[in-house]
Amino acid sequence: MTEATAPHTAPRSAPGSETGLEDRIAEKRGDLIALTQDLVRIPTLNPPGQYYRDICEYLQRRLAARGFDCTLVRAEGAPGDSEKYPRWNLVARREGARPGECVHFNSHHDVVEVGSGWTRDPFGGALEGDRIYGRGTCDMKGGLAASVIAVEAFLETHPDFAGAVEISATADEESGGYGGVAHLAKEGWFAPSRVQHVIIPEPLDKHRICLGHRGGWWAEIETKGEIAHGSMPFLGDCAIRHMGAVLDAFEQTLFPAMAARTTDMPVVPEGARNSTMNINSIHGGQPEEHEGLPAHCVPDSCRIVIDRRFLIEETVEGVQDEVIALLDDLKSRRPQFDYEIRELNRVIPSMTDKSAPVVTTVAEAIREVLGQDPTYVASPGSYDQKHIDRIGKLKNCIAYGPGVLELAHKPDEWIGVTDMLDSARVMGRSLQRLLLP
Repeated sequence: MTEATAPHTAPRSAPGSETGLEDRIAEKRGDLIALTQDLVRIPTLNPPGQYYRDICEYLQRRLAARGFDCTLVRAEGAPGDSEKYPRWNLVARREGARPGECVHFNSHHDVVEVGSGWTRDPFGGALEGDRIYGRGTCDMKGGLAASVIAVEAFLETHPDFAGAVEISATADEESGGYGGVAHLAKEGWFAPSRVQHVIIPEPLDKHRICLGHRGGWWAEIETKGEIAHGSMPFLGDCAIRHMGAVLDAFEQTLFPAMAARTTDMPVVPEGARNSTMNINSIHGGQPEEHEGLPAHCVPDSCRIVIDRRFLIEETVEGVQDEVIALLDDLKSRRPQFDYEIRELNRVIPSMTDKSAPVVTTVAEAIREVLGQDPTYVASPGSYDQKHIDRIGKLKNCIAYGPGVLELAHKPDEWIGVTDMLDSARVMGRSLQRLLLP
């Protein structure tokens, strides 16, 4: 394991060979397409967490043949981990010719459900013109493939590099990352003593550098009632009506308050510059998953799940207290109103400084490769930077990768081959600037 000779040194100018690296990446176009298609054809659906070991072993075979020391890591005990669906991760490391810093490319290998509306096989990896179609092409197997190609081209053109390069493929980012990067961070894989620069190839567009993300607070709210005969609702207490009062209070008070708050973070799209909340689900009364007609009952319980995204200028405690205060106000004014609230998860906002070495390095690579200044953004939703920052204590981390964010989780998801090649060129140039002596 190579230790850094100097923590977080300033980016260095690459001493020539830029053309050789870019030519090598261009030569790998067919390989990039085939790799992306192979990854898409492994249906790593989350939930439940299918084929995680298969995709890790596929990448292990490829990277081990290229001199990487590969380790499969199972996140035993993590949410979702089971004997049927174990949470497998891959970490691959290639040491350089001499001591130096380590650059780590982290990609999640899980994908969300397919959903309806597809006109192509979601796991076919069809190539049509410049686009590869399939679930996970954009988010984020295309970014994973681009990073692999960039690293391989760099190693082939610069075998005498200093330091180390790592590639990881990790589980469960789509459900919070606790079976993936969070577990690896707890185990020390992202300790600043062994990794100095992290690039996460999430689909933010090839000219954008994503510095961080908003926070999130998820909770379940249950309103209570009393069961009674549906023909005599006055003898009971309708929990759904109480939930209606909650939703009305959200509409009248909470949503306007959130809309008035704006962050200084460069969050995209523009609407995410404000605090937001989504009602993920609502369930009340008897389940209707049976034959025949329902019984005539007043519902004694109604539940909603809220997804509250908050700004770096807010605190998670303040977000929580705001909702509880609204519920307590209803309890004081509305007869028989009672509730329970249960936190499901919380994510603290993360933001890397624009002067951080990985930021300035990738920014200069974008200027050199694409001929334009980078756009600095922050993500409306969280991704695995939160765990590298909060658990791993590594601040020098960004998201940079190919793909259009708005295509993520959509039917007929696709990634552009040219965009992947351009992003690979930027990643390769960044490696030159960080790891060449």
